Amino acid sequence: MIQHKFKKKFGQNFLHDKNILRKIASVAETNPNDLIIEIGPGAGALTEELVKKSQVLAYEIDNDLEETLKNKFNNDNFELIMDDFLKRNVIEDLKKKDYQDLYIIANLPYYITTPIINKIIDDKLNVKKMVLMVQKEVGERFTATVNTKEYSSISVFLNYYFNVKREFVVSKNSFYPRPNVDSIIISFEKKEKDNSVKDEDKFFKLIRDSFVQKRKTLKNNLKEYDFSKIEPVLLKNNLPLDVRAENINLNTFIDISNNL
Repeated sequence: MIQHKFKKKFGQNFLHDKNILRKIASVAETNPNDLIIEIGPGAGALTEELVKKSQVLAYEIDNDLEETLKNKFNNDNFELIMDDFLKRNVIEDLKKKDYQDLYIIANLPYYITTPIINKIIDDKLNVKKMVLMVQKEVGERFTATVNTKEYSSISVFLNYYFNVKREFVVSKNSFYPRPNVDSIIISFEKKEKDNSVKDEDKFFKLIRDSFVQKRKTLKNNLKEYDFSKIEPVLLKNNLPLDVRAENINLNTFIDISNNL
């Protein structure tokens, strides 16, 4: 086991199960000409599997891990950037790289999961596939389908950009230090956009506003909107006028947005 002072502020839990590490690497299905961005490599246990398959660009925020990682991966297939991925100009970093397809693999602590995904989307990183390890409860929201209590604005956002798939559960016993909950591996494969949304900014605002208070009806959450333009879409899709956002699928949200 690595001699490391684990830092709660970084949500550090290092995965040590070799079978799980190999399984995560295989989910990505990368080739030697591809580039993997690894966010938070820790002591490099997963990185060991990734560098066998593709070139790796790793972002690590904990300066105490720099020496460990540089000693472990002293080769052309690996580059380490000691910086906060959230604050980094990743587009500029990628300009220096020659690769075919871009992948992102990360074990993300709870508090940073959604900000990381938002940055990837906002920066318009051309990612073919993401493989993320997140808390089981968070993963259930990401993969939630319409008409379930876990279905939320993030479920709709992710479904707009990606085919989201629940891969497998990782027991809390596979980590050191041992966290309080199990984790789950989720894959996000980029969808080919059909450009059916007329105004993405308005579409995303609509989604956020629709879920602002989950137990309220859509009409109550969207008081600032012209509901006369929303009603025909609900009726066309056989939805009651007192419907909640959790009962509306992606395509219906797109119809509502375009009608507005």
